Amino acid sequence: MLDPTAETNLQTYDSPEVARYYASLVYVTPCERLLFDSYIKPESNILDLGVGGGRTTAYLASRASRYVGVDYAPAMIKACQAKFPDLDFRVMDAADLSVFQKESFDAVVFAFNGIDFVLSADARRACLEHVHRLLKPNGCLIFSSHNPRAILVWRGWNRERLRRIAGRFSGRSVYLNAMLFAGLTSARSTIALVQSAWASLQRFFKRVVSKTFWLGEGVLADTAHGGLLTHYWIPARTVDVLTGLHFRIERIVGNEYPHPHCVLSTDWYYYVFAKRG
Repeated sequence: MLDPTAETNLQTYDSPEVARYYASLVYVTPCERLLFDSYIKPESNILDLGVGGGRTTAYLASRASRYVGVDYAPAMIKACQAKFPDLDFRVMDAADLSVFQKESFDAVVFAFNGIDFVLSADARRACLEHVHRLLKPNGCLIFSSHNPRAILVWRGWNRERLRRIAGRFSGRSVYLNAMLFAGLTSARSTIALVQSAWASLQRFFKRVVSKTFWLGEGVLADTAHGGLLTHYWIPARTVDVLTGLHFRIERIVGNEYPHPHCVLSTDWYYYVFAKRG
């Protein structure tokens, strides 16, 4: 039985328009690709928790001898079944995976910060205990989770788009092209800097006043889909909890990968834990 807060999030994820949005996503991030390729062996038994609209399904299923996708929102599972009719998808709460047999999976993935919506500490612990039970010895858990101390925001821009615009108006003139591109780059950089400063200022005042920022763990309101309550924790707290549940840490990578991560700007971290043999 979900608590009222989690029930509100579920209603959002189970709405047709949100399910359609997630079903339209087909990418795998560079960091996910790195970790999937490094820690999930070909022909593995893979459990994909919080599968959403099946964003990671094609990539993971291609590496699996057995693939199971799980989500607590029926609309998400319906979308996955429509996209991948030959695969196994189930409506299930991540805090209760008792239907699966002990040591039946080589890898469990909880992508897109899905674990952050298992809101209560008891439910999150139950989820992790189930994952530990159903992983084979040395099997891996790969997940991502929000960082509460990320207060610096960078608004990026497309350098190649500016190059195309400059080329369109400069004709065959190399010098005019270079001047236009330099001017466009300078203007766009200034705009990005202002946008980044404003977004960082807003986030600073929202997070620094919260206990979650100072304690390194807690619940904050995310702006996604009109506002979702979301669990955040810093890496030290994450490692402490999972090692206490008999996992060992293998790797932590910031979402900026392949660029270096910074505690004040990394929106979320990807974690790899292994079940102790």
